[in-house]
Amino acid sequence: MKVCVYAIAKNEEKFVDRWVSSMMEADHICVLDTGSEDGTVEKLADWGVTVKQECIAPWRFDAARNRSLALVPADADICVCTDLDEYFRPGWRKALERAWTAGTEQLRYTYIWNFDEAGRPGTSFLYEKIHAPGVFEWEHPVHEVLRRTDGKKAWKVSSCPEIVLEHHPDLTKSRAGYLPLLELSVREAPEDDRNAHYLGREYMFWGRWDEAIAQLKAHLQMPTATWEPERCASMRFLSRCYLSKGDRREAMRWALRAIAECPETREPWVQAEEVAYAMEDWEGVRYFGWCAVRIESKSGTYINEDKAWGAYPWDAMAYAYFKLGETKQAEQATLRALAEDPNNERLLRNLAFYRGGGGT
Repeated sequence: MKVCVYAIAKNEEKFVDRWVSSMMEADHICVLDTGSEDGTVEKLADWGVTVKQECIAPWRFDAARNRSLALVPADADICVCTDLDEYFRPGWRKALERAWTAGTEQLRYTYIWNFDEAGRPGTSFLYEKIHAPGVFEWEHPVHEVLRRTDGKKAWKVSSCPEIVLEHHPDLTKSRAGYLPLLELSVREAPEDDRNAHYLGREYMFWGRWDEAIAQLKAHLQMPTATWEPERCASMRFLSRCYLSKGDRREAMRWALRAIAECPETREPWVQAEEVAYAMEDWEGVRYFGWCAVRIESKSGTYINEDKAWGAYPWDAMAYAYFKLGETKQAEQATLRALAEDPNNERLLRNLAFYRGGGGT
């Protein structure tokens, strides 16, 4: 099979060497440069990458990706879409060939979206930007997704978690452009529940609490918004918005609704733990925290949140134990928190304090 990697780029010079090195297992690599002012184009050309420059105006990600997809050779059997701030772990090509069984038109693989300060994977989920040629196009101005050009709603999707794509973004780049593009997405496709959820989340990221609340509630009211993990996320975000506004009752109400929506995931329990902490309900913190940490497997979707899988659940429980006069349990919970964040000086000070009797 002929495998082709395609991408879009703008001012990615510092990522070129790492990216191309990891993509060399493909038969062909092509990039649409959308206006780089550094040495991105020259470095890609030096590696032998097929590069075309084109300005996409007005800017939208789906248009750029579709233009980059057009660069894929006509005889390609598999298309692999990545970005230059990502790279595959070695051996991905062989794994892809094993997983691409007869009739496959799309492939899911492991995507590590971020890493903690110790270099450990944070949010990870199954991604699906590997696809067959000639049957898909990109849709939506931002948070773009693949859609069938023939209108089919179902097709064969295979999975290969052994393929791992790591994301190491340029944290100096602004995401300010995402919000207007998401607003445009919702205007263009008001029936799309995924975009409605993303827009509410983006308002929350920017601290626009009232707009986030209205948008997230609109998402939950949509007849197509039936995917429980995403509904749960909207409810968690509503809880977060109300907590930020100082309305702890509403914050807890939405956290409890999130738990009811998807109780097998850790994130809503941690949200309830956080609200209980704000309410100084120490027994609640202990209860919700334990319910959270008993869930040991991530969902495998993009809904995972780092906070739920790091030190926080144990850290909050440790303080709750202390407030409840259970110093030994506070010490044990702090040790569990330190297992997730071993160099945290505050946690180390807390541990010494609890081992000293906690002032009791």
